[in-house]
Amino acid sequence: PLLAEVISIIPKRFLLSDPLPVLFPSAWPPGEICAFNIQGLESPFEAVVLNGTSGEGQLRARGLVDCESQKEYTFIIQAHDCGSGPGGAEGKKSHKAAVHIQVNDVNEFAPVFRESEYRAAVTEGKIYDNILQVEATDQDCSPQYSQICNYQITSARTPFAIDRNGNIRNTEKLSYDRQQQYEIQVTAWDCGQKRALRSVSVRIDVKPVCKPGWQGWNKRVDYEPGTGSKQLFPKMHLETCGGPLSSARTTVELQTGHIGKGCDRETYSEKSLQKLCGASSGSTDLLPAPSAATNWTASLVTDSGRDSELIFTFDGRQAAKIPDWVVPQNLTDHFTIATWMKHGPSHGLRAEKETLLCNSDKTEMNRHHYSLYVHNCRLVFLLRRDFTQVDTFRPAEFHWKLEQICDKEWHYYVINVEFPVVTLYVDGVTYDPYLVTDDWPIHPSQIDVQLTVGACWQGGEVKKPRFTQYFRGSLAGLTIRPGKIESQKVISCLQACKEGLDINSLESLDKSIKFHFNPAQSILVMEGEDLENMNAAVRKVSYINSRQFPTPGARRLRISTSVQCFGEDTCITIPDIDAVVMVLQPSEPRITISGAERLTRPESDFGAAGGIALFQDLHIISTVTRADAAAARQTGETPRQPEVLEEIIHNLDYCDILVLGEELGPEEESLQVRRGALLGKHLDATNSTSGMSVYGVDSMSSYEQVIRQVRYYHRRPAHLTERRFRLTCSELNGRYTSNELNLEVSVLHGSEPGEHVGHAIAPPQYMQVRRPSVVHDLSNHNLAAVPSAATVVIVMCIAALVVVVVLGIYRIHLTHQQEIRLEETAKEAGTSWDDSALTITVNPMEEAGSDEEDEDEEDEEEDDEITSAESDYSEEEVDIQLPKVERQSRKGQNWDKARISY
Repeated sequence: PLLAEVISIIPKRFLLSDPLPVLFPSAWPPGEICAFNIQGLESPFEAVVLNGTSGEGQLRARGLVDCESQKEYTFIIQAHDCGSGPGGAEGKKSHKAAVHIQVNDVNEFAPVFRESEYRAAVTEGKIYDNILQVEATDQDCSPQYSQICNYQITSARTPFAIDRNGNIRNTEKLSYDRQQQYEIQVTAWDCGQKRALRSVSVRIDVKPVCKPGWQGWNKRVDYEPGTGSKQLFPKMHLETCGGPLSSARTTVELQTGHIGKGCDRETYSEKSLQKLCGASSGSTDLLPAPSAATNWTASLVTDSGRDSELIFTFDGRQAAKIPDWVVPQNLTDHFTIATWMKHGPSHGLRAEKETLLCNSDKTEMNRHHYSLYVHNCRLVFLLRRDFTQVDTFRPAEFHWKLEQICDKEWHYYVINVEFPVVTLYVDGVTYDPYLVTDDWPIHPSQIDVQLTVGACWQGGEVKKPRFTQYFRGSLAGLTIRPGKIESQKVISCLQACKEGLDINSLESLDKSIKFHFNPAQSILVMEGEDLENMNAAVRKVSYINSRQFPTPGARRLRISTSVQCFGEDTCITIPDIDAVVMVLQPSEPRITISGAERLTRPESDFGAAGGIALFQDLHIISTVTRADAAAARQTGETPRQPEVLEEIIHNLDYCDILVLGEELGPEEESLQVRRGALLGKHLDATNSTSGMSVYGVDSMSSYEQVIRQVRYYHRRPAHLTERRFRLTCSELNGRYTSNELNLEVSVLHGSEPGEHVGHAIAPPQYMQVRRPSVVHDLSNHNLAAVPSAATVVIVMCIAALVVVVVLGIYRIHLTHQQEIRLEETAKEAGTSWDDSALTITVNPMEEAGSDEEDEDEEDEEEDDEITSAESDYSEEEVDIQLPKVERQSRKGQNWDKARISY
């Protein structure tokens, strides 16, 4: 047999004897149908055969069918023929057909109120939008008959009204003296216009005028930096004017949007923070502090009122071109873009794109290779891949739509690119793009690209290249890190806040109090059923700032409270509290660096492999003024005790060694520090022709150890006269800076043996007298200090020498005849000048003026002329400082001993 399609109908309610008007029309070849079999024992239906020849049958209910018990039935039915063998043993079955029956509802139930009685309390003299809400239900199964469509107050002449949702309000101000309690009756109708069988009683108590709210709190709370956690409301309690409360919910919000980047964060430089948080190295800071080396941010507007945080403000007219030598050139399939951003809604109906970062063609065309921009409160990241082997569509634009983009608050955005997957982190929370669009790859060309911040460079397709798509908002710490992506742990560390709300003695908090902090700990929500426990919990709320030098100023507090009576109904209104936490001015540290201000070394030291150490005796200390003296100074009072400087320990974030005067010649000179000196420290170093910078958040002692190992190297020290350097150190990215330590480095040039002092004598500066055998052995010795007694003797000798020279010159001009006689006399008397044992070294700041071959030859001659008297001093070096005699010529101006008369 073949079973025809079953017709499904929607009956109402059926008894066992009620047939279902479902027929199975004839669709079989000749033969007898003996039965219909319903599979499913739980089905309250049966099928009977009406005509075995035609195959007609009928479904009917075997029991009560109720919509509230079951709305739908689905079962399988199958037909059986009578069979052709003896007794029908060879009967056949039809295919199985599905039957779906849906039961219609009838409006048999009336609405019933959830509560047997409702109560509420109101204060006199007020108009309430909602005093309480009554609620009724209906047991019918269909939406038409089960929903409550209307409520009605049946009591006559009452000053109350009720809406379709069961909310009761008063239509006039109530008076406690006129009537202290109202009792009204409320009924309900379902959407089938069936009324509740019994009305519900609602009692509303009128309370006299009271001022519920928090009592015993101060509008201003002073916070002394470095004191840890401080209770904000040690004596506060909630006044409910006698109303019984079933629960209370209090929210304490610390509003710090005006402090730096949303709260009091450590305002170290971006590189220092990344080092401190363990971020991968190799990031490029696109918005550094303006300086001689980073001058592309000099034209941008900075917000200087943010605790020295480097915040750049863009008003739709500023942009900066990033120099080619700064732009990362190796952006692969893995890189990270991170920035702080504060942005509000765009102006105008047709908002334009606002570009944070853009890399476009510098000339000829206007292709955007990658960019990050805001458009209609959406953040869009564009990444056009270069053409490789296959010219196919690839993911190119990634869109995010978030409330944070236009809420005018600071947020930390990190875009991790693992092409083709791009993930956005906002304040440490992950967001996947809601839209990703594809585009063709960019074909290679010889056109240079231009990276810009604050707008996009349009170098082609226009008559005059210009900026376009300007950004309007604030940015800080915009960095690109090629080759690696940041972990969520590092991202959370970079945006962590240093101030927030806290709870003192958390272990003493009652177990019935539920509390919750937001991730930044700027919002605290507490809930409880007991009023006294809630009061005790609020008194434990504290403010904490873990920064050693927090940003001074006001932090606004707002406390909002809602209380419940009889379940979920609000019984009284608690006014909000606005208070201020005033963070006092911290004791500012005075960072002092000290060391030698003048350094003189022989030229052989400069050319040695290690160069010379510039700051071997460097010392860095930090002091603060005692707190009571500082407080007295703020209030204008006379301090009880004289000011005392106390030494403190804290971190530094960078020290700069700046070259004064001409920059370093990259081919001849450099500043160097061993990489091993940085191991085990949170420090790194960069150098250029302008100097060296050691940066990272670390202790003053670590900075001392590293800077003491900074060495200056010069390949040709003979061409060097002097170099001047300046050392400065900083804490909190320049908020606190040290004094300037200026160091002047002088070169002590080697003397030329065999030369003698010329006729012209300049004002003496200094003179060195040393043995010729050790003239060139200076690399391992410093210049010895001259004892005071020796200085007097040397000065007297020089004075006598000058007198002799003057007298000799005078006699030369008197008579030429006496010269020969004087010479013979001098030879006979054995008083000839033996200059082999005395070398007069000229000013080491002047060039030697002789080539190396002449100096070597003369040195060899002087070595041969060492006398026996000098050999007694062969085991120690004679190093005596004398006033300098200026050299007039390279050669040929030695003393003519025969022409000097004594």
